[in-house]
Amino acid sequence: MKTLVYLSLALTFFIGSVHAQDFQGIATYKTQRKLDIKLDSTQVPSEMQEQLLAMMKKQFEKEYTLDFNKDASLYKVVESLETPTVGGGGMQIVVAGAGEADVLYKNISENRLANKSDIFGKTFLIKDSLPELEWTLTKETKNIGEYTCFKATRTETRTVQSSFSSNEEEGTEASSETTEEEITITAWYTPQIPLGHGPGRHYGLPGLILEISDGTQSILCSKIVLNPKDGVKVEEPTKGKKVTQEEYNAIMEEKMKEMRDRYQPDNRRGNGNSFEIRIGG
Repeated sequence: MKTLVYLSLALTFFIGSVHAQDFQGIATYKTQRKLDIKLDSTQVPSEMQEQLLAMMKKQFEKEYTLDFNKDASLYKVVESLETPTVGGGGMQIVVAGAGEADVLYKNISENRLANKSDIFGKTFLIKDSLPELEWTLTKETKNIGEYTCFKATRTETRTVQSSFSSNEEEGTEASSETTEEEITITAWYTPQIPLGHGPGRHYGLPGLILEISDGTQSILCSKIVLNPKDGVKVEEPTKGKKVTQEEYNAIMEEKMKEMRDRYQPDNRRGNGNSFEIRIGG
């Protein structure tokens, strides 16, 4: 009897491995972000606050597709909204995100990524190795659509920075605050699609990640098409100035500094206030 059990398990594992090699598909994801931001009414008029928060929230509501095969995936934004900037009464609002990719290629078999990002009118191609993600697997399950998903978690430290600069007749005020916080990332993956892919830079679980949340941002799969008859092309992006992730972060920081300086009082175009919120980075 034991021999039959062992044989059955071995056969099941073999069939699962074969199916994993055959799997390819397209998954569609939608993102949302909770914003818990309090704006000072002396800096941002109270009548503008609701409008501004609504615009910032919409900035993070996007749709992506994940094209995948057994080795690699391509995560692409479908609907890209312009960064909300509001001018009026001398006020300029700028929201800077965490450098989300326009096109993100991950090759889990070769442990590398290529991230094409268009920002400030320039195209960058970030080429780097995939970071090692330490997941804790649990037995907790839930259904997402027709798929049974298991829960996995990991922790990550992120930097949150906010700054404010004003140009008033009485003088100049500028302040900046940077904090680090440890967050828990929760993923729900399905072994029914036994590939280690996921949205964004999330990967490395024994099944496709269908939902992920860090407490403020959530990414949820709304549609999956497996093995489409026309096949799936997972092509690595090649256009853009090649930089490492560290170099890209330095460029982003310099560009944001230039944007802040643009509204300082020594710049004649800087009449009024600028308020910047940075999430991640």
